Amino acid sequence: MPINGIQVCVETFGEPVDSPMLLMAGDASSMDWWDDEFCRRLAAGRRFVIRYDHRDTGRSTSYPAGAPAYSGTDLMYDALGVLDALRVPAAHLVGFSLGGALAQRIAVHHPSRVLSLTLISTGVDGGASANTPVTVGGPVTVSAGTVTAGVRTIEAPAATDETDWSNRKAAVARMIDEVRSCGGPFTPEEPHLRRFAERVFDRSADLAATRLNHRLAGYGPSVRDLLGGIDTPTVVLHGTLDRRIPAGHPEELARCIPKARLVWLDGVGHEFPPRAVWTQVLTEILDLAA
Repeated sequence: MPINGIQVCVETFGEPVDSPMLLMAGDASSMDWWDDEFCRRLAAGRRFVIRYDHRDTGRSTSYPAGAPAYSGTDLMYDALGVLDALRVPAAHLVGFSLGGALAQRIAVHHPSRVLSLTLISTGVDGGASANTPVTVGGPVTVSAGTVTAGVRTIEAPAATDETDWSNRKAAVARMIDEVRSCGGPFTPEEPHLRRFAERVFDRSADLAATRLNHRLAGYGPSVRDLLGGIDTPTVVLHGTLDRRIPAGHPEELARCIPKARLVWLDGVGHEFPPRAVWTQVLTEILDLAA
């Protein structure tokens, strides 16, 4: 559907008369990573569940690798645009990693649009380091120096990536390896991950652009000093084995948001909630959004 001058792919589960819930995926992640059955179970809890592809993911508008005509702030407004297009005045926001960072910004700058906040595998401002290297794919190479990303310029260290993201077999294998390296004992087995990765590849216009452009766009201006003004019921869900965003980040996030509660997911890494903890995660989300 047309949103903010681009096309955004949106899918819903459940009935529009139920309480709306917006699922916001992580960086370089399409909505596919929100498992279909996970979405159906949320909908069975009498929620109108909405998931969508960020720019440069899935079926949404794609940009040339290394030249995203958007910023992290635009990604935030895309989420609001999805709600506007569906005529949803406010929703329960569930954000993973980058999605959690965007949800924080919506809660700070547009509090009337937020019914509750579930922040998964994220931290203050997403928990990202300013020195996070830029990863590129296929033939794209970024030299050390500055890179213009939408409306801002960032420092980009030299980076290369030998994966040919236009090659289905190579791209799928790389995605599987990355999920398993970031996961834990409950991470799905290879056949399950392969089905996910193949679906992601088949729905993506340019995975090299997906991975580079989100890093360049960033999360948007910091909201660290504004989190204390959030008056929305909030739960912070974080894996005990998350090596990408260590424990100090969710702990700080829970301290900064007055009504936040930190819940640890034992044996979970930096990954979309694996099936083994669905009962815990679904209960936390639905109870918060009651």
